[in-house]
Amino acid sequence: MEAQKNTGNHKKILIVDDDVFLLDMYTIKFREAGFEVDFATEGQSAKEKMIKNHYDVILLDIVMPNLDGFSLLKDLQQEKDEMKKTVIIYLTNLGQKEDIEKGLSFGVDDYIIKAHFTPSEVVAKVEELLKKKLT
Repeated sequence: MEAQKNTGNHKKILIVDDDVFLLDMYTIKFREAGFEVDFATEGQSAKEKMIKNHYDVILLDIVMPNLDGFSLLKDLQQEKDEMKKTVIIYLTNLGQKEDIEKGLSFGVDDYIIKAHFTPSEVVAKVEELLKKKLT
């Protein structure tokens, strides 16, 4: 799997998930939809990429090695003001009410439970959220 460089008008997405099978699947779906895809398999490398680069969309798992998705967003919200322009979505299997409420408290644009959506539905949801954020 190879990260794709930003070459122009395409929306750039960072997919963060420690499940390589799911990461591959989402990478393929988003590339097919015309997105430029970057990825990370754990929280610390995702944080470094988010600090160095601008992404239009970030799909972020919560349970990951080194730095979980909750801690990652908490850290970044203090460091990077431009994150307010980014569509941020938790894409996770944590479906307990407390987890969802905690995730939404970080100001993310959506909280998607992986088991409830196909990759194509996730792409459609991301595109819908991007349109809303741009208007």
